[in-house]
Amino acid sequence: MKERTLVLIKPDAIKKGLIGAILSRFEEKGYKIVKLKMMKLAKEEAHNFYSVHVGRPFFSHLIPFITSGSIVAAVIEGNNACSTIRKIIGPTDPDNAPLGTIRRDFGTSLTENAIHASDSSESYLREYEVIFGKKDNCDKL
Repeated sequence: MKERTLVLIKPDAIKKGLIGAILSRFEEKGYKIVKLKMMKLAKEEAHNFYSVHVGRPFFSHLIPFITSGSIVAAVIEGNNACSTIRKIIGPTDPDNAPLGTIRRDFGTSLTENAIHASDSSESYLREYEVIFGKKDNCDKL
């Protein structure tokens, strides 16, 4: 099933100059980048983005980290995008990620793990609005 997902390349990966290396992995697997934006999240935006994690032990580290520098947000389209892109990036902890995944190759810690990807179509819709605003006609599949 063709769908879209949101990927954020996090500040640690931006500082290391990994934007092209990361985005190319999705294109090499046949996924299409349909929207791209470099930005710096404000604290309020970051809090809205990560609101599903409020109360979890790692939440206090997320906001300062994600707002510490620029991010790149990409809307990626293709078959089973949400589940397949998450396999390409690997588990949250780089130490537990399989060889060849983005987090294993580029992440350094549970927080500084290079990348985020929506875990479902519902998460994609919520996260998209935080980053890009309300969807319009050009954003439909």
